[in-house]
Amino acid sequence: MPKYRIIAPSLPNMPWQERPEGNLNTPLWRYDQNPIIDRNPLPGVARIFNSAVMPFEGKFIGVFRGEQTNGVPFIYLGRSEDGIHWTYEPEKIPFTDEDGKPFMPIYAYDPRLVKVEDTYYIIWCQDFWGASIGMAKTTDFKTFTRLENPFIPFNRNAVLFPRRINGKYMLLSRPSDSGHTPFGDIFLSESPDMVYWGRHRHVMSRGNQWWDGLKIGGGAAPIETSEGWLMFFHGVTGTCNGYVYSIGGAILDIDEPSKVLYRCDSWLLTPEKWYEERGFVPNVVFPCATLHDPDTGRIAIYYGAADSYVGLAFGQSDEIIDYIKEHSHTTNEDTEIGKR
Repeated sequence: MPKYRIIAPSLPNMPWQERPEGNLNTPLWRYDQNPIIDRNPLPGVARIFNSAVMPFEGKFIGVFRGEQTNGVPFIYLGRSEDGIHWTYEPEKIPFTDEDGKPFMPIYAYDPRLVKVEDTYYIIWCQDFWGASIGMAKTTDFKTFTRLENPFIPFNRNAVLFPRRINGKYMLLSRPSDSGHTPFGDIFLSESPDMVYWGRHRHVMSRGNQWWDGLKIGGGAAPIETSEGWLMFFHGVTGTCNGYVYSIGGAILDIDEPSKVLYRCDSWLLTPEKWYEERGFVPNVVFPCATLHDPDTGRIAIYYGAADSYVGLAFGQSDEIIDYIKEHSHTTNEDTEIGKR
């Protein structure tokens, strides 16, 4: 039995590959058949990356950032028997408003997919007179009701927690600007109804290490564990050849998730393979989803690679949590309730 308990339904059929032999600097390792999604995955779409998956009806379902050949990103639906090999709906997800009328965003990218109670929520970045957060809900992946914008511009990287905390929905986000955002911290907001959002609190600032010293942002939906919320996020550094995106890890307080209990001062995954270093935007690993099984402690992380591919990495929850705790460095801004 794992030392640390994951609080989630069992998932014995999740994709998995055992740890390879040889030196690993962190508790994560890559699937040896990466990338699992290559270029030109369906007609009219040049690249799929930065996408999210979930278990659904004994199989797997996903929402995918499909970069169309005209350069405009939209969200597509995909299904899989094993979480690795995917088939896609040929058309963009048909979002409607509350009355069932078409209500499509101008563009949509970097989706997350989170189940809260009996509803699945898709969260993405879109245009609302500037970069902002888009949301939709579904219960059957047949009809998709788009919600009103939760925040005014400028904001990105919204990630919903998989259950209410103290009766409230909780959402991580990264306030930004109208450009490519050379700054950014992670904030937390709460809502009683997924419509009105408030009690905004600071969670984490950019780090003081090379890999997360420029900005940070939410990644996969936090995983509930006996140690707190296990959060995979992305950290960004600037180099003479552009930005580099890496994956980091932190553990948030279970009841007050604006408080950071542990924050790993080193990356868990950084661009090292050809499909991470070479692509439309080089040197990017960008986490958007996990699958996890409480019985075995297995975790699979889905990440975008170089804005061109989807990769898969694996790890054991005990080893990941121990590594974060052993390499933790927090500040007073991290560990306090983030309000002023």
